[in-house]
Amino acid sequence: MGKLIVSLSPHAHSSETVEKNMYGVIIALVPAIIVSLIYFGLGSAVVLLSSVASCVFFEWAITKYMLKAEPHVSDGSAIVTGILLGMNLPSNLPVWIIIIGALVAIGVGKMTFGGLGNNPFNPALVGRCFLLVSFPAQMTSWPLAGQLTSYLDAETGATPLSIMKKAIKDGDPSVLGGLPDATHMLLGTNPTLGLGTIGEVCALALLIGFVYLLWKKVITWHIPVSIIGTVFVFTALLHLANPIYASPVSEILSGGLMLGAIFMATDYVTSPMTHKGQVIYGIAIGFLTVVIRNWGSYPEGMSFAILIMNAFTPLINHYVKPKRYGEVPAK
Repeated sequence: MGKLIVSLSPHAHSSETVEKNMYGVIIALVPAIIVSLIYFGLGSAVVLLSSVASCVFFEWAITKYMLKAEPHVSDGSAIVTGILLGMNLPSNLPVWIIIIGALVAIGVGKMTFGGLGNNPFNPALVGRCFLLVSFPAQMTSWPLAGQLTSYLDAETGATPLSIMKKAIKDGDPSVLGGLPDATHMLLGTNPTLGLGTIGEVCALALLIGFVYLLWKKVITWHIPVSIIGTVFVFTALLHLANPIYASPVSEILSGGLMLGAIFMATDYVTSPMTHKGQVIYGIAIGFLTVVIRNWGSYPEGMSFAILIMNAFTPLINHYVKPKRYGEVPAK
């Protein structure tokens, strides 16, 4: 006679799997990867391949030899971490620095906490912020677009975010005249400015990926829209109050805002479970991003804002959760 096994609720079946969602994210990143290869050529290829290979290797090695468990690198999570880490790096970063970033992302940001599903912080952002603090000069050197055969010796230039920062520092709104128009920022077609990290080069490519993720129901709209909407409202108020602050359109289309809002903040493990919690989470990330961008030491604040709110995710989940089935509201 067979044994009857009673498991805890919820008793639900879904066709969703880790592999399906991870490879869905990879497919959504393809337009941004293609654009980065067109704009940065060899540099983009070296950085992305080095990042992905290092992340996959470190997850395999740590799982097999330190945790003494069966590696599951085929689930795609290490590949996603590698791509997202690479997307958050400049295209002229030396390979040895990329390898260090991958080790921190996987070894510290992910496997230290028990691997996939247990990490409180987004692993790719842990690696990125570690490199930003440890190697600030290399991590803030932005190659110009169009240098397809250049890598370590690529010519660099100022980014839109650095121009915005200078306008605030100098108190001179005329500095913002050096910003490209919305069309160029949407497409990333401005050869006179450094375009930032590999993944933030073309907002349109990221939006195409966003539409794909929504279509496949890999993510919902709540976090990306709440982040972008908050940044738009906050920066619009600042711009109206004082023209030294850039327009909301420029703020949204520059830097890693789109990349972070669509692909980083929506990480299943490190973001809230409920839609209401996700909106609160997104609003807080948008607010912190604007604060760090305009009054912090770094021109960009998206990575730090997401990591800060990753720490608050358990608190949001605790206080913003659906009622239990059959629960009677307290009087």
